[in-house]
Amino acid sequence: MSTTSMRSAKSQQINFRATDRQAEVLRRAAAATDVTLTDFVLDSAVDRAEKILADRRWFSVSQDQWDVFVELLDAALPSTEKFRALQRRPDVFADRE
Repeated sequence: MSTTSMRSAKSQQINFRATDRQAEVLRRAAAATDVTLTDFVLDSAVDRAEKILADRRWFSVSQDQWDVFVELLDAALPSTEKFRALQRRPDVFADRE
């Protein structure tokens, strides 16, 4: 059973155009997987969309890379004296009265 049909009722309509070749490939693939064309297209599109979005939220690293990352987070900060000196200078954008 398609994951799309197990989800809540469909209330949105999405229209798009395809070439004859694209439509035929999609119909054949849907038939080969024994799902409707709508379910095939939606499942494929949602799967791809979730992967794209996940790439922007999740990062896979090896244990060694993770250890280096944690080490960098835990390390003492370099001197911030230059930032403190900059903070003590008058603000050129402040209103002077």
